[in-house]
Amino acid sequence: QVQLVESGGGLVQAGGSLRLSCAASGRTFSIKAMGWFRQAPGKEREYVAATSWSGGRTYYADSVKGRFTISRDNAKNTVYLEMNSLKPEDTAVYYCAARGSTAQSFTVQASYDYWGQGTQVTVSS
Repeated sequence: QVQLVESGGGLVQAGGSLRLSCAASGRTFSIKAMGWFRQAPGKEREYVAATSWSGGRTYYADSVKGRFTISRDNAKNTVYLEMNSLKPEDTAVYYCAARGSTAQSFTVQASYDYWGQGTQVTVSS
């Protein structure tokens, strides 16, 4: 089992920045990739970004490309989501997820084995 704990959410004005963290514990050696997803009120959860656990490849949804950066610190078993130029439409609960396979696209939620509890990000206009 892998446990994921997110932190760093909060309230920020449009144009501001936040950095989310996701700390993994447990059987972290089984992690092959980690991703961030978000769910806005009344909407389905959507893919935001992902990174392979080794090799450093990163992937982004078009809606956040150029504004968000995903990174990882393998020594700390932590993945980060640096969010800049935030917009009100970025308001959502942000979840990190981990998976032990790279067989499917990083955007497929069902391919992730473990999920955090989520952290709220609110962007005011």
